[in-house]
Amino acid sequence: MKKTLSALLLCLSVQLCQAADPRYTVVTVDPARQDLRLFLNDEAGQPFQGFARLQAWLRGRKQRLVFAVNAGMYHPGFAPVGLHVENGKQLAPLNLDEGKGNFFLKPNGVFVLGKGGPAVLESSAYPSYAAQAVEVRLATQSGPMLVIDGQLHPRFDPASPSRYVRNGVGVVDGKAIFVISNVPVTFHEFATYFRDTLHCKNALYLDGSISSLFSSALGRADGAAPLGPILGVLE
Repeated sequence: MKKTLSALLLCLSVQLCQAADPRYTVVTVDPARQDLRLFLNDEAGQPFQGFARLQAWLRGRKQRLVFAVNAGMYHPGFAPVGLHVENGKQLAPLNLDEGKGNFFLKPNGVFVLGKGGPAVLESSAYPSYAAQAVEVRLATQSGPMLVIDGQLHPRFDPASPSRYVRNGVGVVDGKAIFVISNVPVTFHEFATYFRDTLHCKNALYLDGSISSLFSSALGRADGAAPLGPILGVLE
């Protein structure tokens, strides 16, 4: 019954949102009921690099992956560019540096799961959040922010010719809303979908051309690109 219910929750979320806009696949995860975790390396320190190896590793521990997405940007060697907190342990620090590329298109942000539920914060707000939080179970940093307090990122141009498959995450009513585009879209289009269709007050870009999704309910397991951090739901 538990497996059937989990699959139904994932499938219904996707069907409802796709009916509104076929350009996107949307999966809603409720961390209060579903086991959402962040993954990077196995116990030997070797990066998983993708869903297939993570699945095999979990099977050896009598666990089952039902949903996963790539969870942020990484350096050569798969080390996270920014903050990475896994099972309550910080494995990479918050990165507030200036630089080039999407990660450094300020403001960037953090997707975090604490005792109070999931949240998307601007990176500069994370130290205060962490100091006040009773518990940070997982956190991953990426950039840019897509939606900031109900406003689109100020650098997004409606006329931009830059189109990629993109994925990101927002939060509504204590649930994490994961979105991957089914076609190349601009930052402005992607962020507008989070704000105007999904009603996310805050949303974070996870990545572009490597964007990948795994869902047992959808029979989907993307595997074209190697991945760094991975967010996954277990049964």
